[in-house]
Amino acid sequence: MLNKKKIHWKKNKYRKLGLCAGIAGATALLLLVIYMVCSLLGAKKEEERIREADTMLAELNLSVNLLDINKYSRPGTKLGKVKGVVVHYTANPGTDAVANRNYFNNLPKINAKKGTNTYASSHFVIGLDGTIVQCIPTEEIAYASNDRNSDTISIECCHKKKSGKFTKETYRSLIRLTKYLCIRFGLEVKDVIRHYDVTGKNCPKYFVEHPDAWTRFLADTEMELAQ
Repeated sequence: MLNKKKIHWKKNKYRKLGLCAGIAGATALLLLVIYMVCSLLGAKKEEERIREADTMLAELNLSVNLLDINKYSRPGTKLGKVKGVVVHYTANPGTDAVANRNYFNNLPKINAKKGTNTYASSHFVIGLDGTIVQCIPTEEIAYASNDRNSDTISIECCHKKKSGKFTKETYRSLIRLTKYLCIRFGLEVKDVIRHYDVTGKNCPKYFVEHPDAWTRFLADTEMELAQ
C-alpha cells in the first residue's frame, strides 16, 4: 500500500513538473512572438521615419560639398549613435556658407603656413540667404562640439553682424534643418543644444546672450515638428 502511494506521489510530481515545463515553454514562445512582432513594428516605424526625413531632405535648400579627408577638419571617423544636435555661429560676420566651408577644407594648408594646429569643422553651414551647405556626412564626426563630437550633429550659422543675430532666412533654414535631423535620428527638441551648453563658450553668441531668443527657437522648432 505504501509503495502504491509512493508511486502515485511520484506520478503526480512528474505531472506537475511536466505541466510547469509546458507552461514555461509556452511562455517563452509567447515572449519570443511578442519580441518578433515588436521588432517588426519598430523596424517599420523606423523605415517610415527615414522616408519622411528623406522627403524633407529633398525640400531643403541643401548643397552637398563635402570636405576632403584630412586630420584637421574631416578625419573620416565614424559617428556613433546620434544623440543630439548642436547649434553654433561662425563668429565671422558677413561671410557666407561656402567661405566657411572652404576655410574648413583649407585648414591643412593654413596650419602648415602658420605653424598652427587648428581643428575645426561642422556637418552643416547655413548661409545668410538660408542656403545650407553640407560639409561632412552625418555618419562621420565633425570637429565642432568638443566632448560631444562623438554623438552629435553640428550646425554652423552665418550672421551679418558681431551681435551674432541670424537673418530671417538663416533662422528659417535652421528650424527646417533641425526638424529634419530630429526626424531622421529620432530626436526630440530637448536633444537640441547650443555649443554653450557643452563648454560654456559664448556660442551661438546671440542665443547665449538672449536666452529668450533660444527658448523661442526651441518653441518654433517644436511647432514645426508637430506639423
